[in-house]
Amino acid sequence: MTDLSALHYTEEHEWIAADGDTVTIGITDYAAEKLGDVVFVELPAVGTEITAGSVVGEIESTKSVGELYAPVAGTVTAVNDAVVDDPSLVNAEPFDGGWLLKVSVADGALDGLLDRDAYVALTEG
Repeated sequence: MTDLSALHYTEEHEWIAADGDTVTIGITDYAAEKLGDVVFVELPAVGTEITAGSVVGEIESTKSVGELYAPVAGTVTAVNDAVVDDPSLVNAEPFDGGWLLKVSVADGALDGLLDRDAYVALTEG
């Protein structure tokens, strides 16, 4: 299981795991629960340049359609094809097998993101 306290978070309920100059991005268990059963995931192509705050994909559930926002700027280096093929992974394993994309980022890309305590405070408030 992923160490949730080692992740960064956004107010849009995304998590970011850093590994050098590459980050892995997904949506939190809180977001997955609020969405309900995820039935469709659309992600950007590898090589796409993304800007923090821009819409980079879509997550559709039995309850609603939600947009995926880029929490950081960078270049998409990988997408999770397993999630595209089996969107239920977002619900079943939001912090592990349900990751969405990997992005190459510059130094300082994670500045301003929430830590676990701040995210928990946000979702419990």
